[in-house]
Amino acid sequence: MIWDDLDAQLDPLPGTISAYLGRLDAAPTWTRHPDATHYAASTMKVAVLLALHRAAEAGALDLATHVDVCNEFDSAQPGTPRFSCARHYDNDEAVWQREGHGAPLRWLAERMIVRSSNLATNLCLAHVGLPAVADAWALAGARHSVTGRGIEDFAAREAGITNLVTAADLAALLGGLAAGATRPGPLASPAGCAAMLDVLFAQELREDLAAGLPEGVRIAHKNGWVRGVRHGAGVVYPPDAPPYVLVVCTTTDLADGGATGDEPTDDACRLLADISARAWAARHDLRPAG
Repeated sequence: MIWDDLDAQLDPLPGTISAYLGRLDAAPTWTRHPDATHYAASTMKVAVLLALHRAAEAGALDLATHVDVCNEFDSAQPGTPRFSCARHYDNDEAVWQREGHGAPLRWLAERMIVRSSNLATNLCLAHVGLPAVADAWALAGARHSVTGRGIEDFAAREAGITNLVTAADLAALLGGLAAGATRPGPLASPAGCAAMLDVLFAQELREDLAAGLPEGVRIAHKNGWVRGVRHGAGVVYPPDAPPYVLVVCTTTDLADGGATGDEPTDDACRLLADISARAWAARHDLRPAG
């Protein structure tokens, strides 16, 4: 079997490699350690995006509101000083150019995804709150994923407060958004889910899952990376087959923590691209819904 062969190829690799592959509303065709927890890196930003849109739909905030772009945030660890993001570690200079000025919350949410801006993420978190993100995970059906702190909140990290994901939970979140865009569901209105998918479709950092797809194939996705970690989670929309969810999470020495935008940057990126290409090749043979 193709997936048995793939597992056999992955087994000798260092670290933990988790995966989930399946069509929407169907049992997965292939999983590998789907409930193993990994440091979330930037994949947690999808749950922040969902929390923002849910709050907007509930009338708790307005995504059109201009907010101050300042680089100072309350730590999730009580009694510790406020913290800041490192500009050199961010992937989006556009947000930093707004520092000291205002920017629409909707724009910040988009930059959080399409360029994985850490500053935008912390600004969005400051407005929606960690409890709302926890609710978003729960509504998606996540069982093990946690967003406990903002990006670069080192005091919280040292206190053991962290951000975790699993392949199964990311699949539930992304799959729920995709399904929710076509019919009413628990995450947000169909219009809200469609708007979030549009942001995920606009992802500019495409060096892992997207790199394994033919040019022009649509994928609504978010990746995440730090040294030792490379994740990719997305919904692929083939023109000749039903959509499918693919998530690959790796905690491995193969990941050097870099990102460029289009081409794989290290062996972990190449691994995700290869798995994505295999999933694409098998797109007609995935387990059907029902």
